[in-house]
Amino acid sequence: MLQTPLWKRLVIWCVCVLGVIWASPNLFYATVEQHNDAAQAIEAAGFATPEQEAALGQWPEFLPSSLINLGLDLRGGAHLLAEVSLDDVYQQRMDGYWPQVRDTLRDIRDKVGAVRRAPSPPDVLRVTISNPEAMTEAVAAVRALATPVVSLTGVGQSDIEVSVEGADIVVTLSEAERAATDTRTMQQSLEIIRRRVDEVGTREPTIQRQGSDRILIQVPGIGSAGELKSLIGTTAKLTFNAVVRRTTNAAEDAGPRNLLLPVMGEEGSYLVVEETPVVTGEDLIDSQPAFDQNNRPAVDFRFNPSGAVRFGDYTAANIGKPFAIVLDNEVISAPVIQSHIAGGSGIITGSFTVEEATQLAVLLRAGALPAEMTFLEERTIGPELGADSIQAGQRAAIVGAVAVALFMVLCYGWFGVMANMALAINIVLLFALLSSIGATLTLPGIAGIVLTMGMAVDANVLIYERIREELRHGVAPGRAIEIGFDKALSAITDSNVTAILTAVIMFWIGSGAVRGFAVTLGLGIITSMFTAVYVTRLIIETWMAYRRPKTITV
Repeated sequence: MLQTPLWKRLVIWCVCVLGVIWASPNLFYATVEQHNDAAQAIEAAGFATPEQEAALGQWPEFLPSSLINLGLDLRGGAHLLAEVSLDDVYQQRMDGYWPQVRDTLRDIRDKVGAVRRAPSPPDVLRVTISNPEAMTEAVAAVRALATPVVSLTGVGQSDIEVSVEGADIVVTLSEAERAATDTRTMQQSLEIIRRRVDEVGTREPTIQRQGSDRILIQVPGIGSAGELKSLIGTTAKLTFNAVVRRTTNAAEDAGPRNLLLPVMGEEGSYLVVEETPVVTGEDLIDSQPAFDQNNRPAVDFRFNPSGAVRFGDYTAANIGKPFAIVLDNEVISAPVIQSHIAGGSGIITGSFTVEEATQLAVLLRAGALPAEMTFLEERTIGPELGADSIQAGQRAAIVGAVAVALFMVLCYGWFGVMANMALAINIVLLFALLSSIGATLTLPGIAGIVLTMGMAVDANVLIYERIREELRHGVAPGRAIEIGFDKALSAITDSNVTAILTAVIMFWIGSGAVRGFAVTLGLGIITSMFTAVYVTRLIIETWMAYRRPKTITV
């Protein structure tokens, strides 16, 4: 007797209903997308504008709002190829070594004499001592600053090489340290770019390393390549520097180890600040847009424990003195220290708009890029091209669906119609899964959906052919259907498991569009097995219970 237990029928129908609910937001894509963007903006800013409130109310909060993200080829967006200037990092490393070398040699000044930094290429630190007779001892002291290279390929090697040229000590990075530095710089650049892009709510960007010093960035849905460049090209290098003096002379000599920086919003006003910052943006652990005591847009910030200690010690020792907050070599604020700031937190004020304060908070949270980037290639894929791709994909999917449905009806009659009903539920469940995991749909993904439809009816073909065979042997209709589903299950499982393994391998070793195809194919196989084995059977069982036919024709 063909009879599925009641609890199993309820579970199957519940899964189908939930699939319809979770897939439904994609029918109202633009409305739900505006709702989601408004929700993210309100959460990030902590307040809502009237426009955001209106967008938020366009979609009921009790309904799911997950959407299938459209890839660059469907949605349009921006494409950039950037080159990271690794030489900048080498220069920063050498500038960082100079204070250590200077202080080390000063400890033995009675032997080496005067110590000064000599002109040299950016990736070389050249130090001159006035007493060459103590060169051996000076070189030994500098070599003691070396540390082991932190990398798998540089085990047992030091990070610096120290040599002697005349009266100069020459410090350079070792080859192992250069390779490790390159790897760290590229990884840090990738992570910072990804964080910056993610912070502004863009969907499913492609950010990956190409070659030794290049990064490919593709962001669907963003307006233009210029907009993307302005977002990720800003270094957002924040420092807190001691103020030496204020001046209006742009050509004034700042003096050794000082910087002459313009003041934001004050034309012709400059501050001379110490080059070595007290605290840097690397010590920041959080920054949020806020309003100051005068209700003007500002940015709240908070340091990590080590940064909080340095910040607190400096403010305690310099009450009544100005303190420069420098962003990208421009003084955005120079407040006077009123008291000891012990909590490691504060507020950045300036001539900000709400949007500028929000963007600054985003950039500070994401961190500063370790090196300058040069954009070698930039391309904007317009929404019109994406719309054409969507229409082409839709046509392909419709043609494939109509061909499959027609084939099933011609071959199996009313049973083919019931298989097509299960196929429609299969596509709905697939869209529900893709929406729930936030998958990105590309043209190869649409191809995966079309392939899924063909594989879904393949399982029905196995079942129906087995039912036909049982009917030819004179088995009763109900029993023939039951045997058909039970006996075909092993063949369906074998074929689908091998297909899932193929999808897993493609996802594992592939990238970009290949991964999108693998995700769509893998999820489609899972939903196909469910609908072919359970949903189709339940539909047939419901029809049999309603019509109670004495004979059936498959």
